[in-house]
Formats: sequence, C-alpha cells, structure tokens
Amino acid sequence: MAASATGILNDRVAIVTGAGSGIGQAGAIALAREGAHVVVLDMSPEGCAQTLEFIKTVGGKAEAHVLDVRDDDALAQAIDGTAREHGRLDILHSHAGIQVAGTLEQVEPAGMDASWQVNVRAHFMAARLAMPHMRAQGGGSIIVTSSNSGVFYDHEMIAYTTSKHAVIAMVRQVAVDYGKYNVRVNALCPGWVDTPFNGPFIEQMGGRAAIEAYVKEKIPLGRWASAEEIAESIVYLASDRSAFMTGHALVLDGGEAIY
Repeated sequence: MAASATGILNDRVAIVTGAGSGIGQAGAIALAREGAHVVVLDMSPEGCAQTLEFIKTVGGKAEAHVLDVRDDDALAQAIDGTAREHGRLDILHSHAGIQVAGTLEQVEPAGMDASWQVNVRAHFMAARLAMPHMRAQGGGSIIVTSSNSGVFYDHEMIAYTTSKHAVIAMVRQVAVDYGKYNVRVNALCPGWVDTPFNGPFIEQMGGRAAIEAYVKEKIPLGRWASAEEIAESIVYLASDRSAFMTGHALVLDGGEAIY
C-alpha cells in the first residue's frame, strides 16, 4: 500500500531512536505511512533492516543508521547529517530506553547510572542536537518516551521510575524555554505494551502468566496495548493535530495510573 498523497506528515523529516523494535518501530512505520521521511536509529542492524522493510511495505520513505544513543558523536553525526541532507528536521521521537528492575538495595549503582544515561541523558542529547535545526526553521515537534511510571510508581523499579519521572521534568522545562520558537516538546507515557521491552519486569513478576493476571486485574481496560495503538498517538504528537500541545505527559495505559 502506497503512502497517502494526503498524509498529514507529507514533506516532513523525522528521526526516531530505538526504532528497531517495539513502540519505536511501530511509530517509525506510522510516521512514514503518513508521509514523513523517517530516519531510523537503532543499535541493532537487524532491527534497522526490519524497520526499513516494514516501511517499504507501506510505501514510505526511510533510511537507517546503526548507532548507540549513548555515543554522543554518532548521535550528532546522524542528527546534524539528517538536517543537512534533507534541509530540515521536523520531528524527533527520542524513544530508546532500558529497564533495570529492583529496589534501592537490589539495584547496583551501575544499574542506576545506566538507567540515567539512556533514559535521561540520551534524550537530553538528542533534543539538544535537534533543537538548533528546529529553532532555525521556525518550529518542530520533539517527542520523548517516558512511561506511565513517570507519573506514578511501580513496585521495585527504583532506577526505571526515577529516570522516567526525571525525563518528564526535562520535557516540561524544555517546553517552557522553547515554546517561543514554536518547538513543541511532549512526553509519551505508555503503560503495559506487549513488546519484548517488558522482559525484566515480567521476569521480576514471576513470568508471563503472572503478568497476564496483573494486567487483567490492575488495568481498567483489562488488557495490554499493542505497539500500533501507541503509534497512533506518536503521529498525533508529531503532527499539527497537536499544534497547541506542549509540555504535556500523554499517558496511554488503559487507566492503570488512576486505578
């Protein structure tokens, strides 16, 4: 199926980190389906190749760079290179993240450091690199993936929850500082989404059966989300449909955070 000639993101250029699987991949496909040229960033060559193939099947346009978002130089080359090559950068979805399970006494300092480096600092660097291009062209949309763990608290997930709260604070601060340049900055806060990313927490909870029971009991809608459902909100945040939204933490968790 070809990308729609009336796609709401036609002629826009998007970068997606962590786009080789799960929500990042689904979001990259959805952005491409709506007409954006998508630059796929992921540390997995296989993941990058798979995402490019999926985008091709929807008639989208994309390219990929294999990199680790913790590598400042590689990230700078990808973001600045994209803006130079295409003459603009309209959308950044900084999605890459990690999950380190455990309580205060269980998480090693290295685990907290790793969570901070990927779940906060890498988003800071991606946004910092994208901002000059968006500011110069008169606007853009930056989406940073947090979690519903950034608006409430999980059991025995101190490193993850701390980093996800921090990134929402960062998003709101950047939104305040850069709204005058028409750059919108919002946090995407998914809850339980059925992707391999949940592996550490599923193991901590006692396996797939245990987590299925948790989902059924604790989520008012009684089910997981699919990555494709979350991708629709990524399109919304990236597009002019959310033109008056900035500094917002968009929670998509089937009601878990209010239950």
